[in-house]
Amino acid sequence: MTSTSASTRKRRRAVTLIAFIFPALLFYAVFTLAPAFGGAWYSLTDWNGLNPTYHMVGFSNYTEAFTQDGSFIDSIWFTLKYVIFMVILQNVISLALAVFVESRGRSKVWFRTIFFMPNMISLIIGGFMWMFIFTKVLPVVAAKLGLRFLDQSWIGDPNYSFYAILILSLWGGVGYLMVIYIAAMQNVPQSLKEAAEIDGATPFQVFRNVTLPMIYPAVTIGLFLTLNSSFKVFEAVFALTGGGPGRATQVISMNIYEEAFSFSNRFGYASAKAMILFAVVFAITMVQLTVMKRREMEA
Repeated sequence: MTSTSASTRKRRRAVTLIAFIFPALLFYAVFTLAPAFGGAWYSLTDWNGLNPTYHMVGFSNYTEAFTQDGSFIDSIWFTLKYVIFMVILQNVISLALAVFVESRGRSKVWFRTIFFMPNMISLIIGGFMWMFIFTKVLPVVAAKLGLRFLDQSWIGDPNYSFYAILILSLWGGVGYLMVIYIAAMQNVPQSLKEAAEIDGATPFQVFRNVTLPMIYPAVTIGLFLTLNSSFKVFEAVFALTGGGPGRATQVISMNIYEEAFSFSNRFGYASAKAMILFAVVFAITMVQLTVMKRREMEA
């Protein structure tokens, strides 16, 4: 009798959990999994997004993307350049801000709010704000203070527009990672830091040998988030340069967007490019997670 009642309770608990999970799982399946599998299917077709009829073309879309589409290859290289800069700079700056904020006394709440606030603004709106800064404010500042290096064609020159995109992306993203690193640093036992200081360790040595190894899981999360968001960057480029001048600052996501919606409405071909982007992000993310997990275990 007791075993029967226990199994009944377990069954009811399982049904309750499924009932709570099912709406979210259904929403995820309908709006995420189904479009993903649909995109994989349409990448093998010549569908234009409007005509209900289409033809299977196999892997010819993938072959065309790698052998005949020079703009797509250029967008891949530009995106990889952007990813390298963003992964390094965003994590380093976010970690430095976290250390700075945690070193403040009662004012740390204000600093957290200030640095996190850009994350609450749409990057499109932020892009228009920085467009005004780059085109109107910086030339005036350069003229008034004699800082001629600020008076550049930040939007029209490909060499400088890349850095303008980086500045906008970092402005909008470092606050979020900073909060993650602050949460991880607050979980480091204070006794370990005090013991290291008593042994004569400098603040930098305490951070490098005590704090940093203890927050490796947060670093793994930070690298994972920046890798994914950097490969899928769209708003910052769209708001500042639109991929220009020409296609000098075009990223993969913008190339896919133009292929599907702006030029020829080749949804099947755009889907193939999207699947290539997914494969690249998935492979690099798996390598990054494997390496970082191994580092966590060694630490």
